[in-house]
Formats: sequence, C-alpha cells, structure tokens
Amino acid sequence: MGTLDSVVGLHQSSASDLPVPKVMVVSSVLLYREGLAASLSADGRMEVVGVTDPAHAALEALACTPEAVLLDATGEGALAMARQLKRLDGEIVLVGFGISDSAAAAVACAEAGLAGFIDENGSIDALVNATISALHGEFRCSPRVTAILCERLATLANGDATRAATAASLTPRELEVASLVSEGLSNKEIALGLRIGPATVKNHVHNILDKLGVRRRAAIAARVTQY
Repeated sequence: MGTLDSVVGLHQSSASDLPVPKVMVVSSVLLYREGLAASLSADGRMEVVGVTDPAHAALEALACTPEAVLLDATGEGALAMARQLKRLDGEIVLVGFGISDSAAAAVACAEAGLAGFIDENGSIDALVNATISALHGEFRCSPRVTAILCERLATLANGDATRAATAASLTPRELEVASLVSEGLSNKEIALGLRIGPATVKNHVHNILDKLGVRRRAAIAARVTQY
C-alpha cells in the first residue's frame, strides 16, 4: 500500500472507530417506532438502544441510558412524557419528529424541552442531522419553525402586562394541561398522559377557563400560543 493509500486507510479506520450516539425511539404507534428504528440502524450514524411507547419511556430510558430520545411528538401524551424525561434527567437530549406545521405545535415542543424537532414532512436524514446538532448543543429546525419561534420571542418581548399576568396566574400543572388541550387532546387522553384522574383534568380545565376568561376549550389554544 502506498503512502497516500495508507493515510486514507488510517483515516477511514479512525472514522469507523468513533462512537456513534446512542438513541431511543418513542412512539405510541408500533409501526412508526419499529420502522424508524430500522431506518436509523440502516443509516448507521446512530445506534438505536431502545424502542418503546410513551407509557414505558421513562423506565426504558433508565434501563438503556440513551444520549438522545427521538419521540413522535404527535403521539398521545408525548409532550407530557418529554417533560417527565427531562425531570428524571435534565441532561438528556429530546428530539421530536412528525409535528404539525403550526405555530402552536412548534411552541409546545420548544416549551416541553425538545432540543430539536422536524415536521411531518421531515426525512430520516433531517432527523439524524437535527439529533446530532442537538447533541452538540445546536438547535436545528426548518426555516418555517425558526420563523415561528422568532415570532414567539418577539411576542414575549413586546407582550403586554395583561397577558403576562394571566399566564402567571396559571399553576405549572394548569399550564401543562392547557398546553395539551391546545394540542387537541381530550380530558381522557390528558389524564392518561399525565397519569391523573379524568375528574382532576376536568377541574384543571375548568380553572383554566375561569382564569383565562374564556368559555370554550378551543379558546384555550388561542390564548396558550400567546404566552
């Protein structure tokens, strides 16, 4: 082997010896999580160490200790699960996929602690790149989502005192429930995701409506996106 070939061979060997990030895939849909895990394994840039549903995500994360969790952000209780994982391990990196192309969804993902996310039209390559960027402390998302988040920051910076006072009047749990209501989840779905009783969720929703001064659940979503 010539000198140049030796250098190239050494470089390729060193690159192949580099550790790849360990990730866990979470989705309430079996087909989605198994299909994504297979695609990621074929891609080779990340090692899938766990595949599970939101209900078992916390226990699975403790067992397989992934560096990043890739979660189906459209799934039932997905963002509530994301908050739970961040409470268990503040250093774990969360990356969402499949989010709807809406301001409310983007803001909800960011506020749930996701360090990166791609929308429902995102590719495997986009998800891998977003995950690797997040593991390096860089936030990567589509230009549209970037614009949405910048608009959100501008709204917060220039928001009036009334909205700020209203947001402050909601308890952390009420804010969590309000965010899930804004995603279109029913009381039963919220109860399952947060592991509380439906009656408790109903009381939270009633209190949220009173504090926000609105009558319908749909109005909660409109107000939540303003905070």
